[in-house]
Amino acid sequence: MTVTVTGATGFVGRRLVEALRQDGHTVVALSRRTNVSFGPNVAVVYWEPVAGLPPDESMHRVDAVVHLAGEPVAQRWTPEVKRRIRDSRVLGTRHLVRAIAAARRPPATLLCASAVGYYGFRGDEILTEQSAPGQGFLPEVCVAWEQAAHEATAAGLRVVNLRIGVVLGEGGGALEKMLPAFRAGVGGRLGSGRQWMSWIHADDVVGLIRYALTQPLRGPVNAVSPVPVTNSEFTRELASVLRRPAIFPAPGFAVRALFGEMSQMVLGSQRVLPAAAESAGYPFLYRELGPALRDIFRS
Repeated sequence: MTVTVTGATGFVGRRLVEALRQDGHTVVALSRRTNVSFGPNVAVVYWEPVAGLPPDESMHRVDAVVHLAGEPVAQRWTPEVKRRIRDSRVLGTRHLVRAIAAARRPPATLLCASAVGYYGFRGDEILTEQSAPGQGFLPEVCVAWEQAAHEATAAGLRVVNLRIGVVLGEGGGALEKMLPAFRAGVGGRLGSGRQWMSWIHADDVVGLIRYALTQPLRGPVNAVSPVPVTNSEFTRELASVLRRPAIFPAPGFAVRALFGEMSQMVLGSQRVLPAAAESAGYPFLYRELGPALRDIFRS
């Protein structure tokens, strides 16, 4: 199989490219960075998602496209940052779909990243792929993002919208921002600690993408562990694995003062379940948080 991957040098993208390469597939890695090498059977092609369509050769005679590119969300949301977040996802996806539709032999599958931000923040409510979108900036971006990807169905593609939760893994993602405080012994719960966190091990994000490339999944698929945890539970488990205390909670007002509107990402509650993935038979490698964290920090 030949697979084009956007965002190939990102936290998930680089893991996916390596896994596909190890599986024996040929990969076309689309990235704004071209001074990287992934090894045999991986061609690196430059693409700036908001500037225009990707090169023709990145879409011709490929079997599937995995679209992961997007401006990082975990930063203070100024008006300019919010514009970049939206444009990188919505406009970038539109450009990608236009290139797919124009290909002489288009791929059969588009797997486009989305996020559990689609659901907004809903307290203890259990959320599945059948749940309605929430309200606010992130849900609005996710809805438009998924709609842009869905346009590929007009070209005959099977489209999967992977609604990704908090990705845990070594060398990036959410843990990279948490670790300095926890390793210094000054970590703690955020706000009340009662908010739900829908997390997933990076290996399961990659595994679910690989599974979706060959299985008849379509539409929204929640990329989260079957066992979400509250922020307090997450804090205790991470502190235990690191063998550090976690006795310094960050009050909600302090988090909001530090991060502004973006603070809703850590103070808001999302209790999301992977109903579609489980129905399709995906075998999660890490269903529970403890084993996932112990794998990440094994030494």
